[in-house]
Amino acid sequence: MVIGLGAMLGAGIFAAPGPAARAAGSALLAGLAVAAVVAYCNATSSARLAARYPASGGAYVYGRERLGAFWGYLAGWAFVTGKTASCAAMALTVGTYVSPAHAHVVAVGAVVVVTAVDYAGVRKSAWLTRVIVTLVLAVLAAVVAVSLAAGTAGVTHAGGGPRVSFGGVLQAGGLLFFAFAGYARIATLGEEVRDPARTVPRAVRLALGTTVVVYALVAVSALTVLGPGRLAESPAPLVETVRAAGAGRLAPVVRAGAALASLGSLLALVLGVSRTVLAMARDRHLPPVLSAVHPRFKVPHRAGAAVGAVVAVVAAVADVRAAIGFSSFGVLAYYAVANASAWTLSGTGGGRAGLVPAVGLAGCLALALALPMASVISGAAVLAAGAAIYGARRALAGRAAA
Repeated sequence: MVIGLGAMLGAGIFAAPGPAARAAGSALLAGLAVAAVVAYCNATSSARLAARYPASGGAYVYGRERLGAFWGYLAGWAFVTGKTASCAAMALTVGTYVSPAHAHVVAVGAVVVVTAVDYAGVRKSAWLTRVIVTLVLAVLAAVVAVSLAAGTAGVTHAGGGPRVSFGGVLQAGGLLFFAFAGYARIATLGEEVRDPARTVPRAVRLALGTTVVVYALVAVSALTVLGPGRLAESPAPLVETVRAAGAGRLAPVVRAGAALASLGSLLALVLGVSRTVLAMARDRHLPPVLSAVHPRFKVPHRAGAAVGAVVAVVAAVADVRAAIGFSSFGVLAYYAVANASAWTLSGTGGGRAGLVPAVGLAGCLALALALPMASVISGAAVLAAGAAIYGARRALAGRAAA
């Protein structure tokens, strides 16, 4: 549960309300509701699949076992590429809040530290994440308290702002889903927890439920103090919220909380991506050398080091905003495969068992296509490149066999 919260209560809670308000206007909470419904369907599908297949890899394993090797590979490809970009975005957020003038240098340092923590084992990583989650929740509770207690707060401020449209609500849902997606980290750790059939589903639902409540409280606080128009234009919405509420002395605390939350997300993301790399390397979709597990720490140390190295390079040169949209498309593609995989289990769980993954699959596709066009085009191009690589490898293997 803590690993999932560490991923979901990350940079998104501090950054996503602004872009989402720009897309949905006063219907920001409707966008949040859409994201929450899709996330719940994805979480339920992931939990059922994790109980059936308690192995590292998440939807990569589920797609392979339920739909075929290609769909599992495509899910893994979408996850690794999308979440590598997300890791870089989280690292850059840490750098921006800690030292804006040296954001890239700080981002690379954060990646190195997190990779070292992961190398030491998931239990130590979970302990550190628990500390981060506790502190971030305390900061968010303070933001909500001062905002709702402020004299400027009122539901009348929640109107106005950008024009509301159905497409805007969907786009806001897609942007907010980027911050919800951390529960995948729980499913990818199936080999490293006790009693995964019981532990993983409970942890997924508890982490997601807690995050939905926190996001709703923060969104209401920001809307009532700033209104959707001002919220949409703010690069640091929660900092501006506490200032507008007359609690400017809390601004440095909020900035520190944002950096700490981003570090927590980065930790959980590196854990999840490295485990998917491990699973793909075992099946030789990635170099087999990455499938090694450390004899003492029992973690995929080579996969973790490789992920950390790639993220460090991207964080040294990339722009945080460009990484977020690309990551969102990849994550939604990943969960589309997870829901399709869970749909094949519907005969074992009654009507609801088939309805939930169907809604989740449709929701993932709708949110992915509602993202900004640049994100859709770049994400689709990367998926097509992955499919082409898979086809080329199969063709070469066939010729070698002949």
